[in-house]
Amino acid sequence: MSNGSGAGGRVAGPVRVVGAGLLGASVGLALSERGVEVTLADTSRSNLRLAIDYGAGRAAAEGDAEPALVIVAVPPDLVAEVVEAELAAYPAALVTDVASVKSGILSSLQDAGADISRYLGSHPMAGRERGGALSARADLFLGRPWVITPHESTAPAHYRVLEDLALELGATPVRMSPEEHDEGVALVSHVPQLVASLLAAQLRGATAAEVGLAGQGLRDTTRIAGSNPELWVQILGANAAPVARVLRHYRDELDALIGALDEPAASGSPRRIAETLAAGNQGVARIPGKHGRDDRFTALIVKVDDTPGQLARLLTEIGEEGVNLEDFRLEHSPGAQVGFAEINVLPQAAHSLASALEARGWTLAEGER
Repeated sequence: MSNGSGAGGRVAGPVRVVGAGLLGASVGLALSERGVEVTLADTSRSNLRLAIDYGAGRAAAEGDAEPALVIVAVPPDLVAEVVEAELAAYPAALVTDVASVKSGILSSLQDAGADISRYLGSHPMAGRERGGALSARADLFLGRPWVITPHESTAPAHYRVLEDLALELGATPVRMSPEEHDEGVALVSHVPQLVASLLAAQLRGATAAEVGLAGQGLRDTTRIAGSNPELWVQILGANAAPVARVLRHYRDELDALIGALDEPAASGSPRRIAETLAAGNQGVARIPGKHGRDDRFTALIVKVDDTPGQLARLLTEIGEEGVNLEDFRLEHSPGAQVGFAEINVLPQAAHSLASALEARGWTLAEGER
């Protein structure tokens, strides 16, 4: 597909985006940068103006050409209603949504008698802790999975439209049924949100001295606990059954671990604790990309002084050594004079890079942190 500007892209305009929050504005920014005509609609005038000011598109107006594609990016409890209205308003358009739960939306549209032959749900697995157009980014979808959930009435041509959309925005299209999607996000997105929130909630009664001991481990495991509660009440309510199933299994394993800790010297307790930790090693090794432990790569830990330009110098010198950086993470506690850069490279490059960095004056930590 070529876009309306003749720039040779995959997405044909005009594209109508309904909802000018984080995902809607990010889609608008990314498509606008590629020369695709984007019209925006939002019930909040301030949201709409902000997204337009940032360059996510222009305001929809009467007399606009009918869109080829409508992308609904509104709060979860409004998605089915808005999708139904867009299907009725634009009888030639394909309508998708970017909500994080799919089965319930499809069922609601079927119950309402909507033309689901022109509806195809999707979900970019991308986001940030803060929402709104102010947090929108054109590169939000780069390298991220974009799930497309066809149903029995989906035409192959419509699937290809959304596949092209994902590819145009730098995402990786993933085909799943609505039910498979909802089970998957319960495990990898919705339950982690609850676990992070429960862990962070334990800090409410902690003393200032106790919280002051916090390191990168606590920051890593509670980062998403700062998410919007109102939004997550809607998401979790729409996917309650799959989330509850995962949590029950989590509860059973947690109860067994608590039993071992209650009697740590009892027969079998050390094994239970060790197996819990080992199972975690196995699980994290399966997480692709940032920041799972990918066995294909070797991690080097480099000490970086907390002074201007040091991190940039490190990355530049890695490039000068001709080594490709496969993944990167920085650990730095507030007030600390140093940080630690975890650099993941191919195993065959690790030894020579470590030697070269030490020759350049860098200090490498022993083993992985």
